[in-house]
Amino acid sequence: MEQFTAAHKTLPFQTWVQVTNLDNGKQVDVRITDRGPFVNGRIIDLSRAAAREIDLLRMGVAKVELRVIEAPKNAPAPITTSEAPKTPIASGEFAVQVGAFRDRDRAEALRDSLLKRMPSTRVVPTTSDPPLWRVWVGENLTLDAARRLEQEAQPITGQAVIVTPR
Repeated sequence: MEQFTAAHKTLPFQTWVQVTNLDNGKQVDVRITDRGPFVNGRIIDLSRAAAREIDLLRMGVAKVELRVIEAPKNAPAPITTSEAPKTPIASGEFAVQVGAFRDRDRAEALRDSLLKRMPSTRVVPTTSDPPLWRVWVGENLTLDAARRLEQEAQPITGQAVIVTPR
């Protein structure tokens, strides 16, 4: 991708973030347009253009600092507990992603294997073409509840990350 975009697990889409490569001090401003990265210990996934801008293409991974520079326009107000709808998951609430697949059958197999232990497991496709089939656990979670569920799911699935379902 040749635009200055990035993926982040929880920041709202359309948020602008300044990313500083702590190894060389170079900076780039990126817009959050996707969810991820789904690798433990990583906080942001930059587009190729953004990575090139701060000399990350060869290394691939580096310590970075993030600073939100512009919130999305018309961002919804935070939802208080008493206002939170029961379904569907509202903006600002959390779920835990335990898998993502190009093959729908694999996503459904993971969901089916988890349903007894985690009844709120579901498969959620992306809007891309072709879609990516994400496996999510939990609905209407607070950040604290999502953290607890992430810790519970990690040993079972091998991976678990908190996401905002927007």
